[in-house]
Amino acid sequence: MRECSVDRTALTQKLLLIYSGALTILVAILVLGGFAPQRKKASFDEIDVKRLNIVESDGTVRLVISNKEQFPGLIIKGKEYPHDRSTAGMLFFDDEGTESGGLIFGGRKDKDGKVQTWGHLSFDQYMQDQVLSIDAGEENGRRHSGIEVLDQPDYPISELGPVLEEVAKLPADRRQARLKELLAGKPKSQSRIFLGRTGDHSVALRLKDAFGKDRLIVMVKPDGSPILQLLDESGKVVAQLPEED
Repeated sequence: MRECSVDRTALTQKLLLIYSGALTILVAILVLGGFAPQRKKASFDEIDVKRLNIVESDGTVRLVISNKEQFPGLIIKGKEYPHDRSTAGMLFFDDEGTESGGLIFGGRKDKDGKVQTWGHLSFDQYMQDQVLSIDAGEENGRRHSGIEVLDQPDYPISELGPVLEEVAKLPADRRQARLKELLAGKPKSQSRIFLGRTGDHSVALRLKDAFGKDRLIVMVKPDGSPILQLLDESGKVVAQLPEED
């Protein structure tokens, strides 16, 4: 009887060991397979939203799509500063949460029937303003569209933060003048290349020097006549084809 009892105990221990091992394997399969954490994914046929923020897992903003009412100010390394932008569109941000370009657009007709439209796509220099832009618009019956390449100064745009905060405290009609005063001593951006259509119905390619002055102009005038001009640093035409009468 004692031998039978011992055999029965040993068999029970073996069964428990087998059961425990099988259960452990099953749990591992379920955890690694069917019960592993899954990313939640929602699907919508249509959604209305006033502002959409795309962020990294650490909260760094990378893209903002917004209506005019909730359009953000100037964001530098995650901090937002006041910036007058009465428009809708989207803004792109670099890995550090600083604005690095955007797309804005809009248009309206006022009570007097005057049309104003604008569209702007830009790409920014690191910690500075745009170095490439595509623009189109209309104002007072004059339409323009073009591509522009710019040089930006080397100081970081973060230096503008306190300036924008100060200007935002002033009445709206005094802001531009005060902003101009505060930035008077800083180097300014300079246009280097423009290709497009201007308000007088001419189209032109303008190549400029480091000071933003035209040095070579290839143009087709509103009447359809072509012209090529070379200019000196003062803006004087030194050579032209066809030559003037």
